[in-house]
Amino acid sequence: MSLVNYVQQDEIALLSIDDGKANAMSSDMIAAVNGALDQAEKDAKVVIISGREGVFCGGFDIKTIRGGDAAASQAMTLAGSRLTMRLYGFPKPIIMANTGHSVALGGFLLLTADYRIGITGEFSIGLNEVAIGLSLPPFALMLVNARINTRHRTNAAISATMYSPEEAINVGFLDEVVEPRDLMARVMEKAASLLQLDAKAFAGVKQSMRGADISGVLEIL
Repeated sequence: MSLVNYVQQDEIALLSIDDGKANAMSSDMIAAVNGALDQAEKDAKVVIISGREGVFCGGFDIKTIRGGDAAASQAMTLAGSRLTMRLYGFPKPIIMANTGHSVALGGFLLLTADYRIGITGEFSIGLNEVAIGLSLPPFALMLVNARINTRHRTNAAISATMYSPEEAINVGFLDEVVEPRDLMARVMEKAASLLQLDAKAFAGVKQSMRGADISGVLEIL
């Protein structure tokens, strides 16, 4: 089973993440996403990342974290940290099509993107690490400070508050919410608008705004 389906439509790359379950970011999933990004970086001008029906991403693979193999857990966490920094600094526009629940690392993936479109429904979005006994690594703290609205940071990061898609807009996880049937049409519409930007200027301004924070995180990994 392919964990990431890659489709190219003209200058737009569509990456669909689907492990058949909770879309956990295992080492294999992280490697698959990186492979798809390699292709998109060469062939596309805008990247769309979506999840499976009802789930965008359930976070790191908790079985690996609590499986007793410290080396495997550390390797996965390190790879995930580097992936988030790659996404945050990716030289081309990234749109996240949030297809449902997005918690823990899933919430942080939303924070890395340039535009985030979610769907209405009984879905939870947020950072539940403290609720399940996990701390926030440097990449996570940086993204919280950079992208979560100031008045929501304590509730979102320290109190592990979960939000509905509509609430997630004000907090900083999403930019807009649409009906499920309208998601991909709206995502493609947004992608078309981002294609009109000057690619060199986009990459340069993004690097200027985010490069120092990314370097700071990567230096301590």
